[in-house]
Amino acid sequence: MPQTSFSADWLQKFSDPYAILGISVAADDSRVLKRYRNIAKVLHPDSFGATESETKQLASQIFARLVNPAYQKLKQEKDRTESLGLLRFQVRRLKREGAIAPKTKLAQQLSQLNLKDAEVFYEQAVAELGATQFQPIERFASVTQQLLELNLVYLQLKLDDVILREKRTGLVSSAPAQTIEFAPASPQEAPATDYAYQHAKRAKEYLKKENLAQAVQELRDAIKIEPTQGEYHALLGFAYFKQNLSGMATVHFRQALKLNPKEPLALHYAAKLNLNLEDKVRPTQTTKKSGLFGLFGAKKP
Repeated sequence: MPQTSFSADWLQKFSDPYAILGISVAADDSRVLKRYRNIAKVLHPDSFGATESETKQLASQIFARLVNPAYQKLKQEKDRTESLGLLRFQVRRLKREGAIAPKTKLAQQLSQLNLKDAEVFYEQAVAELGATQFQPIERFASVTQQLLELNLVYLQLKLDDVILREKRTGLVSSAPAQTIEFAPASPQEAPATDYAYQHAKRAKEYLKKENLAQAVQELRDAIKIEPTQGEYHALLGFAYFKQNLSGMATVHFRQALKLNPKEPLALHYAAKLNLNLEDKVRPTQTTKKSGLFGLFGAKKP
């Protein structure tokens, strides 16, 4: 990769911070930080020998001009939401122009899958590409481009799935909350557009149908937007519990009870998991009744 590659035009090709870091668009704080630290070790000057001065310089340039700025865009949830929104906007624009035509093998395979299978394939593909993204450093450009294409195809699948479900259910994202079938909120409780609640509402439908993988994704999206709602954490804990992922379930049941010590769904399954609740912290949200353990009869927080 010649040094002249670091022109403004070349750098512009790498505008997706998720692709630059080699992580999934669903990555949370801990995954972003862990990945950043791993890259920093790989690209550190001490990782190269005395005879690798050009490679060392290249690694330093990539770290300073691409990796560090990407990390700054993703290290906080607010910034990740903004970055993901820009990617989704790009997908919508490319879709209107008919320009999303995957060229790489992995992206082509991903584009042929239904969303449920695509979730697993996408995460595995990102992990595999990320393992070789910086080793050797000359692979960075080609691997990062593959990751960018994977991200665009995956987000297109997500967008298509949302549109399809809205057509089937008549759900329009800007519709008043009282039109939702389960536990409609009063106009005073819900704004006209509440994306976190829409994600949670869809998750409840998926839970009813035992579509646990999709429910998990919807709830993760809801929590990204509204991380202080105990009910959303409780629902996510329930989805993990149903998949026999007790560790993940425990994490979210505990978080739900930190936010709302009286969250009924979390309390119910905390007892099943024999969780020690003596160290609960003071609630950070107003306690609300959640219906049948907050699952299907829950009102909007």
